[in-house]
Amino acid sequence: MRTKLITRSGFERLKAELDKLWREERPEVTKKVSWAASLGDRSENADYQYNKRLLRQIDKRVRYLRQSLEELRVVDYAPEQEGAVFFGAWVGIENDEEVHRRFRIVGYDEIFDRRDFISIDSPMARALLKKKVGDEAVVETPSGPALWYITSIEYEK
Repeated sequence: MRTKLITRSGFERLKAELDKLWREERPEVTKKVSWAASLGDRSENADYQYNKRLLRQIDKRVRYLRQSLEELRVVDYAPEQEGAVFFGAWVGIENDEEVHRRFRIVGYDEIFDRRDFISIDSPMARALLKKKVGDEAVVETPSGPALWYITSIEYEK
């Protein structure tokens, strides 16, 4: 199995989500399920059915997070990274049409709900790795190669 990478902040976010689900949300939903079950006929009880389904979703996410947190390898900033694109970098790029983009290269588990994060496994990230400000990066896209110029590289320290 391949080790999955994650930034320190991404790891802390996943841990916080797991903690909130396990210590706050799950006990609250469990109480609701118990209360609704005590009312009798469960087949006609919408509260019971809804909260039971919600409890299954929480348990599924808890299992996923616990397994993921064990498999993840946190990659912290190292001074040797300065000046080049590596995991965890905030990268500014532009193309010949003067389209500007800025994003952070992170692990797969961090990209959800963030439009400014891209996965280390994406074609864009792969094309940018080890490049420096001013370098060109050719990114293979479905419509053909795209040329981008690196305008900035920053790290969270």
